Amino acid sequence: SSSSSGVFRGTISDAPDFDASADAEALYNAMKGIGSDKDAILDLVTSRSNAQRQEVISAYKSSFGKDLIDDLKYELTGKFERLIVSLMRTPAYHDAKEIHDGAGTNERCLIEVLVSRTNKQIHDMVAAYKDAYGRDLEEDVIADTSGHFKKMLVVLLQGTRDESGVVNADLVEQDAQDLYEAGEAQWGTDEAKFIMILGNRSVTHLRMVFDAYEKIAEVSIEDSIKSELSGDFERLMLAVVQCIRSVPMFFAKRLYKSMKGLGTADNTLIRIMICRSEIDMLDIRECFRLRYEKSLYNMIKDDTSGDYKRTLLNLCGGDDDLAGEFFPEAAQLAYKMWEISSMTKVQVWLRPTVRPASGFDPAADAQALRKAMKGFGTDEDAIIDIVAQRSNAQRQEIRQTFKSLLGRDLMKDLKSELSKNLERLIIGLMLTPAEFDAKMMRKGAGTDEHALIEILVTRNNEQIQAMNAAYKDAYKKSLEDAIQSDTSGHFCRILVSLTQGAREEGPADMERALADAQELADACNADSDDMEMKFMSILCTRSFPHLRKVFQEFVKCSNKDIEQIIKKEMSGDVKNAFYAIVRSVKNQPSYFADRLYKAMKGLGTDDRALIRIMVSRSEVDLFNIRKEFKETHDASLHEFIQGDTSGDYPAEKTLLILCGGED
Repeated sequence: SSSSSGVFRGTISDAPDFDASADAEALYNAMKGIGSDKDAILDLVTSRSNAQRQEVISAYKSSFGKDLIDDLKYELTGKFERLIVSLMRTPAYHDAKEIHDGAGTNERCLIEVLVSRTNKQIHDMVAAYKDAYGRDLEEDVIADTSGHFKKMLVVLLQGTRDESGVVNADLVEQDAQDLYEAGEAQWGTDEAKFIMILGNRSVTHLRMVFDAYEKIAEVSIEDSIKSELSGDFERLMLAVVQCIRSVPMFFAKRLYKSMKGLGTADNTLIRIMICRSEIDMLDIRECFRLRYEKSLYNMIKDDTSGDYKRTLLNLCGGDDDLAGEFFPEAAQLAYKMWEISSMTKVQVWLRPTVRPASGFDPAADAQALRKAMKGFGTDEDAIIDIVAQRSNAQRQEIRQTFKSLLGRDLMKDLKSELSKNLERLIIGLMLTPAEFDAKMMRKGAGTDEHALIEILVTRNNEQIQAMNAAYKDAYKKSLEDAIQSDTSGHFCRILVSLTQGAREEGPADMERALADAQELADACNADSDDMEMKFMSILCTRSFPHLRKVFQEFVKCSNKDIEQIIKKEMSGDVKNAFYAIVRSVKNQPSYFADRLYKAMKGLGTDDRALIRIMVSRSEVDLFNIRKEFKETHDASLHEFIQGDTSGDYPAEKTLLILCGGED
């Protein structure tokens, strides 16, 4: 059993009054003749434990002189066959086969299995691998992988993590300090320290180390790993940390990823549903319900079909969307820990990709820019290298110095020398953030509602007020008037409300959050006009931390996810505006990552959106956005920009400098 209290948390257990020979006969009859009785097969297989299925295999051979697995393979097809046949294998052999079949191609499967199994499960798997393939798993892993990634896999394959549960307080401090000195505290990273500590210490010990680490480093261990490591090694170490924090939450995330978006990663879905059904499926279901505000059962139901679906739902067990109360203490605790590490961090540890240049000399930069634009032709590279590698405050100094030294207006000169996307980018970078926002609001008015929404939803009060002033200064009318003449109805009201820059600030107020959540839930039954007004009165005025709490409470009192309600009940710009607020509240870098993805996927690129986000976030949280992009789209932002801006070398070069790294 997975939980420390010894309570069984699986969904599949030994069937009472079990008779292996009777089961063998039932399966034989289900496969006799033309076509097979798939319902009978799936009902029988999913209502026996794995140990009982092994007895059925033996009985089948004794009674009929045939191999049950061979017969099942012959009778069944597709994903359903894969699922049933996998259920018939022992857990150790199933793990070994998954790793063998994914060798050299599917590192994620290898990572998932090695980080989530106990020592005994790892030893059994290594033995099963040897038995099935006559080869040594460790040697095969070494042949297929390299570098620190390989070393950590070898450490995990030993199955020697401390499982004693004993914690030594002095060692906790020492480990936290060692990890800090190995990463955040120095240039370069001492990966060996990370490998040694994360690969050997006990779960209880490491949870305490992570807390101590955060006090010393002022960032979470996850954030350090994201910024210090890269590639498969980064993915592996993050998975190790996630499993230390909560194995069920780790699997809930993997399951969600296997089903969201286009197509389903069936191998992952099958593997997890099978291997956790007798261990901690109930905990996984709880974590899933809490994190995604939708039951695992419903997600599987919407994403799969036929006998395959029925089998998976049997393994899942029940639908948590039907239960009124799905917040047992243990899950709530695991979720709290998780949420503290993911949600608050997003707000606190924002990382830019563009920082102030050291040894900055505004006069030298001003002269170099003048030289790049003087005479015939323009040295675009020189301009890009200076502008993209300075902070915005430094660029303002360059603007002033250019005027003081040369009596010329840098912006005018740049506009006359550059064109198209490069001009948009360089001018965008040279403007103050408030001027740039004002310009984007002006350009988006009446044509690009998404731009208006994105800017107003993601800026704080101070930024919105600065933008209002810059707008008035540049266009001689107020932003509010402009919005009122270009938009109408509830959408106009939402934008006007956000333009006030008067959103509350500060932490959540628990009692008020409950009341707000209840009001939103009640509003869902009102007519659409009242509903939209009620949503506006709460979503446009409360602070983000407060709204985060409101959305959680909303699930409890309505059993629905606020995002789904908005998508289903609302339409057009109003829907888009509320949706953007909810996404930003939950995880703003992830919202921007989605906007970037949409700007670049499909035919043609929404250049304005791409430029707007890259310019405006480069000194705020573009590093975080990059990481979210990679996690959601399995490709780095860097690769996407390269593939999408080819043929426009200067713009591509500028965007890649802003992007910062390749992930």
